[in-house]
Amino acid sequence: MRAMITPIQTIRDDFSLLDEWEDRYRYVIELGEGLPPFPEAERTAANKVPGCVSQVWLTTEQGAGADPVIRFQGDSDAHIVRGLVAIMLALFSGRRASEIQSTDAEATLKGLGLDEHLSPQRANGLRSMVKRIKRDAEAALKQTA
Repeated sequence: MRAMITPIQTIRDDFSLLDEWEDRYRYVIELGEGLPPFPEAERTAANKVPGCVSQVWLTTEQGAGADPVIRFQGDSDAHIVRGLVAIMLALFSGRRASEIQSTDAEATLKGLGLDEHLSPQRANGLRSMVKRIKRDAEAALKQTA
């Protein structure tokens, strides 16, 4: 059976039920445990996201068309960061390049209350991941223009 990425709305709903930060922290780790296995062969320097304290890898698969659907796969060597990767994949993967460009990741993190609980290094790493995702979406749109 193939692991599925938890939909972003499910994550939002689940977060709204969790009052304690410790429970949310555990939930983020569980989200990371649910990520599909990341191929060992994809753990390359080219797929590594710079600016993250932990190691983070991200692959991009682009569909066809003028506004292609883009799928991302990712992983990290740190439990909490793997959970943050899962949230970013829930937010961006499987969407059209134009949707990815207009999605406000910061607002989503604020809505989940994550922004105030991340260390500056983790927040920077997350921003680096979002930049990479948006850059790939922008490149996909330019290719077809």
